[in-house]
Amino acid sequence: MTSEKLSTDSNSVLPEIEDAFQSHHLAEKTTDEPLIRVMALHALAYCERLFYLEEVEEIRRADANVYAGRRLHETLDKGPDIYTMELASENLGIRGKLDCVRRQSGQLVVYEHKKGKSQKGVDAWPADRLQVLAYTLLLAEHTRENIDEARIRYHADNKTIKIPVIIDNAGVEVRAAVERARNLRESLERPPVAVSEGHCRTCSLAPVCLPEEERFIREEKSSLQRLFPPDDERRTIHIVEQGAMVRKDGDQIVVYFPDGTKKPLPGMMIASLVLHGNVQISTQMIHFCAANDIGVHWLSYGGHYVGGLSPGAGAVQRRNRQFQAFQDPFFRSSIALRLVQTKVENQLRYLLRATRTEGKEQRSSEIESSLSSIRSEIQSLSQIERKLNQKQNGDESLSENSSFSLDAVRGHEGMAGRLYFGVLPSVLSVKKGDLMYFNGRNRRPPKDPFNSLLSFGYALLYRDCVSALMAVGLDPALGFYHTPRSAAYPLALDLMELFRVILWDVPLVGSINRGQWTKDDFSITYQQVWLNVTGRRKAIQIYENRKNEKWKHPVLSYSLSYARSIELEAKLLEKEWTGQTGCFARLRLR
Repeated sequence: MTSEKLSTDSNSVLPEIEDAFQSHHLAEKTTDEPLIRVMALHALAYCERLFYLEEVEEIRRADANVYAGRRLHETLDKGPDIYTMELASENLGIRGKLDCVRRQSGQLVVYEHKKGKSQKGVDAWPADRLQVLAYTLLLAEHTRENIDEARIRYHADNKTIKIPVIIDNAGVEVRAAVERARNLRESLERPPVAVSEGHCRTCSLAPVCLPEEERFIREEKSSLQRLFPPDDERRTIHIVEQGAMVRKDGDQIVVYFPDGTKKPLPGMMIASLVLHGNVQISTQMIHFCAANDIGVHWLSYGGHYVGGLSPGAGAVQRRNRQFQAFQDPFFRSSIALRLVQTKVENQLRYLLRATRTEGKEQRSSEIESSLSSIRSEIQSLSQIERKLNQKQNGDESLSENSSFSLDAVRGHEGMAGRLYFGVLPSVLSVKKGDLMYFNGRNRRPPKDPFNSLLSFGYALLYRDCVSALMAVGLDPALGFYHTPRSAAYPLALDLMELFRVILWDVPLVGSINRGQWTKDDFSITYQQVWLNVTGRRKAIQIYENRKNEKWKHPVLSYSLSYARSIELEAKLLEKEWTGQTGCFARLRLR
């Protein structure tokens, strides 16, 4: 091989290996077993769970550390003696891009650059070592040269670690990692969290994996470091102007209004678009949203959820696990029971707080009787839980006709709901005959302003629940409590039950008692009432403001916004069958 200097173009390779690379590249395309990315081997050595999330479930998130690493590689000196190439080997079962290959003293040397520090200033980290060994094997195979050294440059402490390479030994190590990676790809089960807390703190997928929460549930520690972000910096944009058009302009989202005005929005700061009624969106805009993880959701003019585009993780492994979990009648009954207990207890706590007079619990006999009945429903649910636990520990199968079946749970939840809405008018500062007077729940269509507001707010909440489930990678069509029907996703309805009181009933009653609503906010026709554009804007503002409020999780003991709570609960639900149980549906009003 000659030592002539070559082009540093990313598409250029060493001339003597170009033909070999092309033949291996064609082999890669025809093989039945997909090649493993060398970067995936790095993830495998760092944490098997990280490998599984990225390579099997196809969940990838770029955080500040990832972007910093990318910037480092972009700013590296690309001198005339530095080569960049992409190589693949069916023999090794791997493929990857070598960012830096040099010929020094007549021998090829693979360099790997890392932005962090070396291990104690004298050694390479195991994942980095495996990565550079894999790159060296690729290069040695394609050049048919003996390479006995690789180097890793750690920029944070300005250390260059030399890695001795014995090709046979390196081949055994890399092939063992490839075999482990293939076994994990064939599995439906996520590997457990088995690395140190330090590994998790710097991992970009910690908000997806929730390792600290899992350690906390396993009682390995008395407190946890929150790795789940308290807020989502990206915004949800609601477009309610009828006849508006949403288009793409570079990386911007531009809303064109019927009056000829337009409003540009930065695409990278948008989490989702919610289109109400007659709002158009261009095909180019839909493609942009799909490529940039921006959800698009359509609501009818009356507030009914029509459908949505919500890109995100949704690999078949996650849905298979979800399906298998929901086939277990004990699991479905226990998780549904916990959900209903949370909902009914929150209804009771809100009514107790809202019906106090002058700081003392002085209530009418009618209200006190209803509250006592709700307490009775909670006690009945607790009795069902005890029976379910006894049955689950026995040998008999769960009977759908038993006193602790899902139908029995639904019956108690329905009775508590009727009692709740029966007391709700007493917490409103309105009189009979007033615009916002409430005299019982009605819908499809709503017949009074209060019910139209309830329905519209619940539609907004349903949209957020669908979006959260899709972002987490769960199938909203596979639920555990609500019966399947074509009008709505059962799992989204399940998740909604946790937030109806917290996210909409509480702020709605507050807005009514503050006198925020007038007749001009509604379109009132014969026996049906809808919010007009002005009313929609007002309701959306109240709802979004509530979502941005912070609260403290009663089990995990850290603060986060209600908006993030919806996604967190979806993740905690998945934990019930992929990790440790016990944190889902623990939300409680204070």
